[in-house]
Amino acid sequence: MKNQEIILLVEDDIVDQMTVKRALKDINVTNPLRITNNGEEALEYLSNEKNELPGIILLDLNMPKMNGIEFLRIVKTDNRIKRIPVVVLTTSKEEPDRVNTFDLGIVGYMIKPVDYLQFVEVIKTINLYWMLSESPG
Repeated sequence: MKNQEIILLVEDDIVDQMTVKRALKDINVTNPLRITNNGEEALEYLSNEKNELPGIILLDLNMPKMNGIEFLRIVKTDNRIKRIPVVVLTTSKEEPDRVNTFDLGIVGYMIKPVDYLQFVEVIKTINLYWMLSESPG
């Protein structure tokens, strides 16, 4: 991602939110991070035209109110936001979740490891593929 585009994290777990923040910082990703706690909040953020659209969305699947798959079903029908790349970042290893999310147009499906160093490697992979940061290091 170029020009310091926003990263939108859709994640209800506070520990996972902090882990993503820490991992991004540890690998020198300097893009602004916006956090929403579920699909409903993310849709509110995305539909507010005062908010800058993110360059990428990191999406958990298992959330209250509106889960990741419900969120994707809505986002991918909205012409204004459907082309924003979405990477699923989840604990779900269920094949139907993987298939359903790819059918809904995600660009990546990453399993959240329990170990922090492995988690950093997952974030590095996302960074390498999507060039989240232009910061040296």
